[in-house]
Amino acid sequence: MNMAKNNTKKKDIENYFSYTMYASQLEEENRILRETINHLKQELERFKAPALLLAEVSQILGERAIIRLPNGNSFLVNIAPNIKDLRPGDSVFVEQKNLSIVERAPKVKSFDVERFVIIEKPNVPWRNIGGLKEQIREIREVVELPLKKPELFRRVGIEPPKGVLLYGPPGTGKTLLAKAVATSTHATFIEIVASELVQKFIGEGAKLVKEVFQLARERAPSIVFIDEIDALAAKRIEIGTSGEREVQRTFMQLLAEIDGFKSLGNVKVIAATNRPDILDPAITRPGRLDRLIEVPLPDRDARLEILKIHTRKMNLAKNIKLEKLADLTKGMSGADLKAVCTEAGYYAIRANRYSVKLEDFLKAIRKVKKEEEDTSYKSMFG
Repeated sequence: MNMAKNNTKKKDIENYFSYTMYASQLEEENRILRETINHLKQELERFKAPALLLAEVSQILGERAIIRLPNGNSFLVNIAPNIKDLRPGDSVFVEQKNLSIVERAPKVKSFDVERFVIIEKPNVPWRNIGGLKEQIREIREVVELPLKKPELFRRVGIEPPKGVLLYGPPGTGKTLLAKAVATSTHATFIEIVASELVQKFIGEGAKLVKEVFQLARERAPSIVFIDEIDALAAKRIEIGTSGEREVQRTFMQLLAEIDGFKSLGNVKVIAATNRPDILDPAITRPGRLDRLIEVPLPDRDARLEILKIHTRKMNLAKNIKLEKLADLTKGMSGADLKAVCTEAGYYAIRANRYSVKLEDFLKAIRKVKKEEEDTSYKSMFG
């Protein structure tokens, strides 16, 4: 009897624990299901909520405001009581049905400016530029000195130049000069190609120019380098095409940014072109691109200096005389001379050598010049 009672009691205890565990599992499952249902309800409500329109406040009229939508339409709307201190120019969210302002929006830019520009902190020391001593002196006076020692200009009582135009044949070092002065001033270097500023739709190019310079002011001290500026700043002519008019709108916005109501401050503009003869006089007048700096093809001494820079880390054979190579490369630009050194190194690599011989340089010069072999090369070296 006692044994039977004990077994019954044991089974009752086991059944109780089993029921408790089962109830606990059911409760946990119910909790998970309730959380899932609540989450789905929130998601459903979120999808049911109407989309809000982004608008810009044009004018405040007491408890109402005039807003402008991106399509250009303007409306007089109510302002929600919880929104305080609205000002013209603020971005806001409005309901689609009654167009009342319900929420303040962060300032939104029309463009992702960084898709159109290259922003970097260059690392190009002055010693890496050869044959441009006079150009280096001029660009340092115009760009570096005002950024590093603005008090000098305040004491003398003059305004420093706002910009520089570098002009000359391709490959002569215009971009290198701009990067070197950005390195020496620790300035943000914002590089843009002028053709990128001309957009497809009316007015967008001008907005992009405005936002590029706004970015430059935010990252100041900064240097805005506009390459191939002749694509944007060519002489204006009377052509009735919409594309030409859009280029002129963008160009006029560029002129306004360089010499307008807003001060450039610690923002300097450097432009480069291979065709200074087609530029509009408005861009090169005093107050805009004040200083015009010619960057010509290097002369013999400049070529020698450039060759020394590019062969500084090369393992050269003893019979190589850079002075003679400088004589052979007449008419070449700095970029051509760099290409000669690179090609000479490739000829050594193809021959499985660790040193670069005279013959490698002669072949490289012929390849870069695209000329047939000239026996006079070797005769110059005896």
